[in-house]
Amino acid sequence: MRPGGQPNLQQMMKQAQKMQQQMAAAQAELAEAELTGTAGGGLVTAVVRGTGEVVSIKIDPKAVDPDDIETLEDLIVAALHNAAQAAKDLTEEKMGPLTAGLGGLGGGLGLPGF
Repeated sequence: MRPGGQPNLQQMMKQAQKMQQQMAAAQAELAEAELTGTAGGGLVTAVVRGTGEVVSIKIDPKAVDPDDIETLEDLIVAALHNAAQAAKDLTEEKMGPLTAGLGGLGGGLGLPGF
């Protein structure tokens, strides 16, 4: 703070720029990360990127029963949910520390997206 309680705008801008660079790096890391979710003891495996994009689904032939397609469908959904949770956890791990301090940045400047 400057004399008279005025914030140092140049310092705040440098901090915001540094935080923006860190966020961009974290987002790039998330885009490249691949997370795996499984269901049915590994009968179905789903791989998603940190952004949520589905990369692949693997189904063990033992999970395929023509008379019980509903179970296979449920296993696929469960594996996708499991992978999506892993992606969410990674996002919180990477972005949480960066966004935690934004509430008070600049005395509540109301920055869009934060």
